[in-house]
Amino acid sequence: MRIGIVSPYSFDVPGGVQLHVRDLAEHLISQGHYVSVLAPADDDTPLPVYVVGSGRAVPVRYNGSVARLSFGPLTAARVGRWVEAGRFDVVHLHEPVTPSVSVLALWAVEGPIVATFHTSNLRSRAMQAAYPLLRPSLEKISARIAVSEDARRTVTTHLGGDAVVIPNGVFVERFASAVHRRDWEGTPARPTIAFLGRMEEPRKGMPVLSAALPQILREIPGVRVLIAGPGDPDSIREKMTPRAAAACEFLGSVSDADKASLLASVDLYVAPNTGGESFGIILIEAMSARATVLASDLPAFARVLHGGNAGEMFRNEDPVDLARAVVSLLLDPPRREELAAAGRERANAFDWSVVAEDVMAVYETVVFGAASVRSSGETDSRWARLLRAGRNNGGA
Repeated sequence: MRIGIVSPYSFDVPGGVQLHVRDLAEHLISQGHYVSVLAPADDDTPLPVYVVGSGRAVPVRYNGSVARLSFGPLTAARVGRWVEAGRFDVVHLHEPVTPSVSVLALWAVEGPIVATFHTSNLRSRAMQAAYPLLRPSLEKISARIAVSEDARRTVTTHLGGDAVVIPNGVFVERFASAVHRRDWEGTPARPTIAFLGRMEEPRKGMPVLSAALPQILREIPGVRVLIAGPGDPDSIREKMTPRAAAACEFLGSVSDADKASLLASVDLYVAPNTGGESFGIILIEAMSARATVLASDLPAFARVLHGGNAGEMFRNEDPVDLARAVVSLLLDPPRREELAAAGRERANAFDWSVVAEDVMAVYETVVFGAASVRSSGETDSRWARLLRAGRNNGGA
């Protein structure tokens, strides 16, 4: 099958949607399909051979974050050339209402279109404003996917219609086989906890973790906090007590291999995110690496962690409860081992070998026609089962 995939967000800066697009493309290519990805990127940005850059992106505040988007006549011309040259059997757009190349591709494509929605934001004024303008184009979409029940509700609330829930995927074995690094491993006297994310973005929860550290250090004075991700460490340190700042080790942006090693090495991975999360791919990565996961009790995180069976949860935006949970887990190795084992088992449900099969079922349905599936007498098709599962229990 010839498949075109469009990311609205720039490949110059890593992010959840970009990683999803990249990994899906690589899995499909490994299965023998032809895949071309279109994404914003500066002309001099090194890109995988299957990615076509649509031009320079500009930073725009969106959904509590800063997204790098690409729009305008030059970008539209590049999108048109990509669509024409691709001769795709199906085009898969990600975040098709985000004002970037996904919208331009939606306008340009004539043929089967699948759209995946990642955002969880029931109060999105941007989506409410955009819907009347985009409604005629959105009717071109043959099938909709949401990465979580939260993202599906955002779609049904703002855009109408429904979407099948297919979660984000992870190459589980890449994390499961990660090499442990001794300098990141903890000891009983000096346990290690990790935070990964854009540290200066408030919704990623660094202020909550910072506020919890004094209490954690009173109980476990030798704790080390390993912080990976983009941002200015000085801006984080200046908001901490001197003792808390001294306990933090800033690693900067890390490679995929180092991220996996970090997750596999630390005693505890903490996800103190405060909102705006529709899924939580980093939780699956940590669980795949057999890390013990502690996360805020966001609905999306609770679903990934199977209601707390595959990881511990604390009250969102409550540094006192976060400190309590960190101390409790660090002082209880058997509990950490129990959660790590459950998390590793849970992660298998999100492996790309499982997730991509459901995505391919959607592609095949829109390419060959839902009408032909229904007329064949197969009343319980894979597509029908996926839709029913999404409505009944929100996916995986």
